[in-house]
Amino acid sequence: MIFAGFCLFLVASVLSSGETGLSGEDGEFCQGGLGLSYPDLDVKDCMVVPEDVRENISREWGPPQVQLATADKKNKHTLLMVDPDAPSRANPTRSCWRHWLVVNIGGSELRAGDIKGTVLSEYVRPTPPQHSGFHRYQFLLYEQPTDQVLSLSEQEKSSLGNWDPQAFVQRFGLEGPVASLQFLTQNHKD
Repeated sequence: MIFAGFCLFLVASVLSSGETGLSGEDGEFCQGGLGLSYPDLDVKDCMVVPEDVRENISREWGPPQVQLATADKKNKHTLLMVDPDAPSRANPTRSCWRHWLVVNIGGSELRAGDIKGTVLSEYVRPTPPQHSGFHRYQFLLYEQPTDQVLSLSEQEKSSLGNWDPQAFVQRFGLEGPVASLQFLTQNHKD
């Protein structure tokens, strides 16, 4: 399955700054109809963040609204946001950087695009270091087993970098991902 190695280094083809779509493995990452809405940017497919909003996404905007119109209303969900390219895609020595982790998201809220849940890691804006190239910011949505209590270990709480999301998924028996989405962006000064 394409998602099994989502934090492994992948070869990408980043398009020119005038284009927003992605091809190859980066384009195939997006599955399942997940959508993100920032104040002036909607992400419904894998894309490169347009140059004119890169500063906003890294310095001003908070977490996006997240929506999955097909979410099962009866199930709880877990949302992961990671940067597998920290500190750079060419040298990802701190991958997977955990940018956001929300558990116990109700299916009804997810359908409405107004997620409520238990935040295990507060949202950290996409802020790639200057001159580090494009970074992938990946959003993965899982279904939680019934009555499962999810938490981070003390070791996981101590650092956002070098997180092992696959170990987290396996530890709690999360199903999926049922949907995934990513965008690429670089430092707004580059």
